[in-house]
Amino acid sequence: MIRVSRFFPTAPIGAYLVALAVGVALPLLVFVAYLMMELEANEREILANETAEDAQLIARSIDRELQDMATTLRLLVTSPELERRDLRAFHNRTQNSLRSNSLYVILVDAAGQQQLNTRLPFGTPLGKVSNMPALESVLSRRVTEASNVFFGTTSGKHVFNISMPLPREVSASGAAMIITQNAEDLQKLISTEGLSEGWTVAIVDGSGHVVTSLGAHALSSGTAFPADTLKLMTGFKGTIEDVDGELKQMYGYAQITGWTWKAVVWGPIDAAQASILTTWRQLISGGAVFLAVGMLIAWLVGRQLRIPIRQIAEMAERIGKGEIVSPVETKIREANQVAIALSNASFDRSQAEDRIHLILHELVHRTKNILTLVQAMMRQLARKDTTMEEFQKAIGNRLQGLGKSIEALAKEQWAGVSIRRVVEIHMSTFAEVADRVELQGADFILKAEAVQNLGLILHELATNSVKYGALSVPQGKVRIAWKDVLDEAGSEPNLRLVWEKRDGPPVHEPARTGFGTTIIKRHAAAAFSGQVDVDFRSEGLCWILTAPRSSFERGEGTESLKDIVI
Repeated sequence: MIRVSRFFPTAPIGAYLVALAVGVALPLLVFVAYLMMELEANEREILANETAEDAQLIARSIDRELQDMATTLRLLVTSPELERRDLRAFHNRTQNSLRSNSLYVILVDAAGQQQLNTRLPFGTPLGKVSNMPALESVLSRRVTEASNVFFGTTSGKHVFNISMPLPREVSASGAAMIITQNAEDLQKLISTEGLSEGWTVAIVDGSGHVVTSLGAHALSSGTAFPADTLKLMTGFKGTIEDVDGELKQMYGYAQITGWTWKAVVWGPIDAAQASILTTWRQLISGGAVFLAVGMLIAWLVGRQLRIPIRQIAEMAERIGKGEIVSPVETKIREANQVAIALSNASFDRSQAEDRIHLILHELVHRTKNILTLVQAMMRQLARKDTTMEEFQKAIGNRLQGLGKSIEALAKEQWAGVSIRRVVEIHMSTFAEVADRVELQGADFILKAEAVQNLGLILHELATNSVKYGALSVPQGKVRIAWKDVLDEAGSEPNLRLVWEKRDGPPVHEPARTGFGTTIIKRHAAAAFSGQVDVDFRSEGLCWILTAPRSSFERGEGTESLKDIVI
C-alpha cells in the first residue's frame, strides 16, 4: 500500500496551512472559470424560460381580471331590478357598486342602442355603442366575449368591453349587457417590477393592437403591434428572438386562457445578461483577493499555533519523566483542553500506583476472610466422626453455598447484595421446594461480610429443612421474615431475622449437635454480634437471630472494590 505521507515534506505548520488555503481557493477559482464558460451556453436558455414564465404570469393576472368582469356580468343579468325592468334602480345600484373598481355597465338592444350607461347619469341621452362588430359577434354566437381595444366615444379614451347576451326570458328581442373598462386601468396588473432595465410589457388583443403597455418602450393603447413579430408567436406560450436589429431582442409571450388576447414581454438580451456577467466577473476578482487574504491568514494562524504546540510538547516530556505538571494557558481553547487533560493525566498517573496498592490490599484482605471461613468449616467437620465421603460431601455442599454468595458479590463488585436476593439465591439451590418459601420484610442492601455469613446460615437451614424438616414433606412450608426492633435500652436499632417452619413432620431437639448446629447458632451469633434463639416447636423449628442492623446493612460510607476502582 502506497503511503501518501511520504510525498509530503517536513515543514512548519504554517506552510501546510498556506498550502491548505491555496488548495481550497484555487479549485474554487478554476470552477468559477468553468462556470463562466458554461454560462454563455446556458444563460440564453434560462433567460428564454424566465421570459416565457413572466409572460404567463402576466397573462394569468389579466385572465383573472377578465374572468372577474365576466362573473360580475353573470350576477348583474340576474338582478331583480332588471327582471322588473326598473332600469333606474338597476342603474343606481350598479353605478354605486362598481364605481370603486372603475368598471361601467352598458345595456344595449340588438341594434346597438344604449339603454343605460353607468358612466353617465340615468336619463342622459345615449347613442349607439362604438364597437358594433363586437356586439354583433356576441349576439350571434350568444357567448361572453372580450372585445378588441377601441376608442370609446363616451369615455374619450381607449377601452375594452366584456359583453354577454341577456337571457331570452329577460330580453326576447336579443339585448346584451356590456361591462367596460379603460385600457389604461389594466396597467396595475402588468407591473415591470422584477424585469431587467429596458424591458417592456404589453397586452395585445385579437386584432394585433396594444390594449395597454408599460415599460421602457411602452406602446400606446390602440397601436398595432409589429405584425411580423406577432406571426411568430404561435402556441400557448414561448419565446422568439429578433437578432436583426441593432439590439438583440427577446420576446416572451403567453396566450390568455379562454380569450383572444396575448401577454408579451420583450427587451434587449444584453440588458438581462449584464447583471449576471458582472456578478461573475466580480466573483473572479473577489476570488483572487480571497486567495491572497486566505494565504495571509493561514500563515498568521500557523504562527499562532506553533506556540501552544511547543508548550504542550514540553508538558508531555515532563509527564514522561514522571513529574506532575500544571496546565499551560494559551489563546486556543482546544489547546487549553489538551493541556488540562495532560495535567490531569499526570495527577492520575501519580495516583494510579496508590490505587493499585489499595485494590491489591483489599483483595488480599477479602481473600483471607474467605479462606479463614473455609478453614473453620474444615476444622469443624474434621472433628466429627465422619467418613471421607461424608466429609467431602459436607465440605462440597457448604462451599457451593459460599460460592453462590461470592458469585453474587462479584457481580456487584463487592458493593453488597439485597437481603431478598441473597435468600432467593440460596433457596434456588432447592428449586423443587422454592415455591414453598415465603419472604416477608422490607428489602435493603447487605454488606459483603453479611452476604457470606448469612448465605452459610441460610444454606444450612435450608439443607436441614429439606432433609428432616418442613420442606421434606409436600405440605410443609417455611417463612423467612425480618423486621426492625429496638434493643433492650431502646436506643440502637436491631434486626430480627426469623426462620419458621410450618406443617412439617414432628420436631424433636437433637441429642447431639453437629457442624450445622454450630453454624446456625455459634457462627450466626458471632458473625453478626447478636443473639440466636432456636425453638424446637412441635409444629416446626423456629430459628431467630437478633443483631444490630449495622451488622447487616451496608452503610453509606462503606467502600467497595467498585468505589476503589472508580
